[in-house]
Amino acid sequence: MKPPRPRADLSTAREVVRVSLPLMFGMAGNLVMMLVDRIALARYSEATLIASGPAVFTGMTIIMFFTGIAGITRSYVAQAHGRGDREGTADEGAAGVLLAVALAAVMLLATPLITRIPELSERPAASVVLESVYLEWSVRFGAVMTVNMALASYFNGTLRTRIPMLVGLVGQAVGVVMNIGLVFGDFGLPELGMRGSGIATFIAVAVMFAGYAVYLPRTFYAGFGRLLREGGRKLSVRLVQRLRKGAPSGGSSGLEEMGHTSFVWIAGILGPVALAANNVALSLNYVAIIPLIGLGIGCSILTGNAVGENRHERVPRILRATLALGSVYVMTVALFQIFLPRLLLSPFGLEGADPATMSTAVDTSRVLWMYSVAFMFSMFGGAVLESFGLTRFVFLTRVGVVWGLSVPAILVIALLNRDDSGVLLFLWVVYSLFEGLMGALYFWRIRRASAAGENELVRPAPEPVRSARDDVPAV
Repeated sequence: MKPPRPRADLSTAREVVRVSLPLMFGMAGNLVMMLVDRIALARYSEATLIASGPAVFTGMTIIMFFTGIAGITRSYVAQAHGRGDREGTADEGAAGVLLAVALAAVMLLATPLITRIPELSERPAASVVLESVYLEWSVRFGAVMTVNMALASYFNGTLRTRIPMLVGLVGQAVGVVMNIGLVFGDFGLPELGMRGSGIATFIAVAVMFAGYAVYLPRTFYAGFGRLLREGGRKLSVRLVQRLRKGAPSGGSSGLEEMGHTSFVWIAGILGPVALAANNVALSLNYVAIIPLIGLGIGCSILTGNAVGENRHERVPRILRATLALGSVYVMTVALFQIFLPRLLLSPFGLEGADPATMSTAVDTSRVLWMYSVAFMFSMFGGAVLESFGLTRFVFLTRVGVVWGLSVPAILVIALLNRDDSGVLLFLWVVYSLFEGLMGALYFWRIRRASAAGENELVRPAPEPVRSARDDVPAV
């Protein structure tokens, strides 16, 4: 007799909370480090304030492409762990680290090209120099972040999510202190401004790398030995196959960040009031959605375990439980955004802003809940599809919806309403609707994949060839 469905769903919800809560705390810590970095650069000088926006967005777009590729390791490890294959789990983790090291090397080799990206703009020469300085350090800490992503994916895929949380929080705490110290010259450290921000982040991710190295079990290192004994040819085939699955995932992450960057520049068409209000709204939106990313990663880990175990019927149940928890969080945040927007906006220094900027920011914050709801579906859907190995579908859907529909639509609306700051909230509504469309397409594909028992990461073993003698009944 099957247990009652509500009890089963409650058990699944507890499992989702156990796996996802540490990830959500880790994401929150990363958000704090990011906010401290942006605030420090904004307050250091007007030059760093102008240069920080383009430099940070450009750097993160590149980094998210590489970390997105390395992050596919989580799905491989989760499936192997779900099958109960201990050696296979270590091998998948080791392969992910080897691929991440290769990606980091490519990023470092591309440093001369990346640092020249600001020269393509028409921004002031002083800003271009500062942006190049930050991008040079972005490549360095991005290379370490890529390897860290593969290491974190190993722990997350084996359900030990508390380790990445602890390692991340320690590194983030170091990053906050070093950022303040190296930007402003506090705590006896040299005053380095923009360069100090990049160095502080590099130190933070280096501390995280050391933490992961300490926690790695011996079985993980044994995986490297087994991979090397396979020979260079077999190892190359394995890494190329992983790259083929990870590249669409990295492309999707990079395009997502580029989409946010495009929205910032498009909002500027509506005038300085809309641009200022949108900068605040964007920061507020990040605060609202960052925990959802941790929840989505936790969901993908559990669905990866289920797919690896060939229990695809568990996927919808895990997804329903995650959606229920995410909805409670989103509704709570939405109440504050709708009814107490000034309370949420007060930390962003709008007290002295002109009434038009404050009014636009308040009105915009009241529609941000729409994006949070839409992002919840697109984030959870994309993460779960990656656990099936359906990264190409995620990538192509994002290209079609974001760059074929969403960005062109909001660009046309902005061009038709130049210097009309009141249109900003309408841009957010349109942006949210297309994000929701993308989530709906992801969920449709998940339903198909679950029903058909798909698994694009690990091919099922071929059925043994039956001979005619096998069909003769035994006497």
